[in-house]
Amino acid sequence: MVRVMSVMAIALLAMASCNKEAQKVDEKTQAHATQSGSVKIAYVEVDSIMSQYKFCKEYSLILQKKSQNIESALAAKQNSLQAAAAKFQQDVQNNKYTQQQAEAVQANLQKQGADLQALQQRLGAEFQNEINKLNKELRDRIEHYICEYNKAEKYGSIFIKPSDNILDAQK
Repeated sequence: MVRVMSVMAIALLAMASCNKEAQKVDEKTQAHATQSGSVKIAYVEVDSIMSQYKFCKEYSLILQKKSQNIESALAAKQNSLQAAAAKFQQDVQNNKYTQQQAEAVQANLQKQGADLQALQQRLGAEFQNEINKLNKELRDRIEHYICEYNKAEKYGSIFIKPSDNILDAQK
């Protein structure tokens, strides 16, 4: 689940970042303009933002590491719980417990399983919140940069390539 969330996070990051900025925009990435009458239209390459914008690269790495840490922690707890369950099963087969003791140990194992599931959900929600926060910050940075850039360039519309999302347009 965490691995899937990690992939989704990176995809969401890519999609969200595509919706707006590039702090360092080189000639190729910048905005490629075409004249259409008196209105200048430009587009921004999403791939270039993702590959060249330092903010994107740094946070992609941070999210990847956080996802790996979550996955490792959950895997360790899952392995521990499975080992405890296997030991319990073996002890039951060897008649090491009374009926009451076996029920108590089983209830404890079930509680640990529920706690693990709750932890997985909590960590997943925290991770998703971090992704959402990052995406918002990225969108804000991109919007701000494009608006500042367009004050001087005066493009009629700025699109994101490969989509039709408008980053900035004349009213």
